[in-house]
Amino acid sequence: MMFNAQAIVRKSINNATTQFDKLGYVANDLANYNNYGYKSVRFEQMLREDGYVAGAQRCDCAQGAVRITENPYDVAIKGPGYIPVTSEDGEVQYTRDGSFVKGKDGYLYTKDGWLVGGGIQLPANNYKFTINPNGNVYTYDEAGSAPKLVGTIPLVGFANPERLEQGVNNKMRVTDESGDPELISDHRSFRQHSIEASNVNIYASVNEMLRLNASMIASMRLLKVADDMYNKGINIRE
Repeated sequence: MMFNAQAIVRKSINNATTQFDKLGYVANDLANYNNYGYKSVRFEQMLREDGYVAGAQRCDCAQGAVRITENPYDVAIKGPGYIPVTSEDGEVQYTRDGSFVKGKDGYLYTKDGWLVGGGIQLPANNYKFTINPNGNVYTYDEAGSAPKLVGTIPLVGFANPERLEQGVNNKMRVTDESGDPELISDHRSFRQHSIEASNVNIYASVNEMLRLNASMIASMRLLKVADDMYNKGINIRE
């Protein structure tokens, strides 16, 4: 049987690179474990007929645990969907991190300054505000006063949410494969005084990182063996 060192080296480099990419996604999941509403990434691998390993990245849209808080600005999404938020430059991305804050101008923002929805402004001296399950935001001037509707937090869905890609600070970007956002109406998905945890399985992620590390070490050793045999072959010819 003919020994093809170059082919082994090429395949080993390809496979090691794919494993390294997957290791990066697993490490990113672990780094975002404590970020609210974060969706982990699945890196699916397959062995092609030519012996090379190929991989594809997908967003894991599984629901994270919903935790009750005492903060009225915290909003969790129960079920599918994302909240559109807008940067100061007008860029729109999508998030499930509902740990919102009230800005100086009274509008609801994400913690890093992205405007929630199309802009929901709370009066400066309101007694309290409530967020209904359908996203309607009501304010009360004083105890016992009638509620006033000041805006609605929108909820959007995608035809293929698994193909969304990671955006800025725990947000998601639209891709050609994900499809355009579509407004979800007649839902009851929002939970005020609640927050969604990330859906990262920390134990499975640590185990996967250890497995990938061992696989990469094995690939590097194979490369070293192929390199030694290739050098010996050159020396014999000389």
